[in-house]
Amino acid sequence: MDIKPHYNPAPSRYDEAQQLYRRCGRSGVLLPKISLGFWHNFGSVDPYERSRQITRYAFDHGITHFDLANNYGPLYGTAEETLGRLMDDDFRPFRDELFISTKAGYDMWPGPYGDHGSRKYLMASIDQSLKRMHLDYVDLFYSHRFDAQTPIEETLQALVDIVRAGKALYVGISNWPLEPLRQAAAYLRQRDVPLLIYQGKLNLLNREPMESGITRFCHDEGVGFIAFSPLAQGLLTDRYLNGIPEGSRMSRAHFLRPDMLTPQLLEQISAMNGMAQQRGETLAEMALKWILQQQGVTSVLVGASSVEQLQKNLRCIAEAEQIDL
Repeated sequence: MDIKPHYNPAPSRYDEAQQLYRRCGRSGVLLPKISLGFWHNFGSVDPYERSRQITRYAFDHGITHFDLANNYGPLYGTAEETLGRLMDDDFRPFRDELFISTKAGYDMWPGPYGDHGSRKYLMASIDQSLKRMHLDYVDLFYSHRFDAQTPIEETLQALVDIVRAGKALYVGISNWPLEPLRQAAAYLRQRDVPLLIYQGKLNLLNREPMESGITRFCHDEGVGFIAFSPLAQGLLTDRYLNGIPEGSRMSRAHFLRPDMLTPQLLEQISAMNGMAQQRGETLAEMALKWILQQQGVTSVLVGASSVEQLQKNLRCIAEAEQIDL
């Protein structure tokens, strides 16, 4: 019989709390500057013990926020199943120290009710997610994308009712344009379920949330902002500076295609890498620090395929001089 060793978190995990956490907008919630994303590396195709090592290391170092979605994997739903197993094996005694989020909005199951923003989909999805994660509630539930074909009030009222049913403590939205974001913030505030946070793609190569006014809106309205894809799927690391390594995400054309690495982009990344070296940092470390210096940003979501990778990413938490890029 395989008996798993009992998990005792590091007693020092909150020793640097003042440096680790930021207030999420004007809420009472503090989130770690670095949050752990389950988008990749936690599905059924990934070794469970590796996922376990990564999450243990994260929690041992004060990362209390685990971010998921219904269709993270692969296969769809299996990242949430991994989280459920982790809760049973390690984290059940520490549930009240964790901030767990999940989402619905992209395709999850066949047919007309397994995608987009209808009440039918969101209500079914939260129930499925809780079952997979072995949880009574999530701390945060997101509408994962804006659905222009569904009345905005239908989507938002579903979020309100999910909170009122005790299935989520807070709500967030992800990948919505600015004007629907304004409407959402007002609608939710009027119903005493204020919008906690907005999740958007932000990195040195994609500054759309800043350019469109979303980060400014979040800052002004007291809504948190959490950045995903902060390293542009690995482009903002040293991984592709000398070609496309075998086995890399780009070599598998998985979210990254080889034709995306144009000579112009490679020149831009190489210049940023040179600047990072002058600062005594890796490109990834500088890229993460830059995001954390932007107005309105609460946290940055990082993925990790190893403990060593997560360890490197945590270096960006330390305060640094302003990065002008």
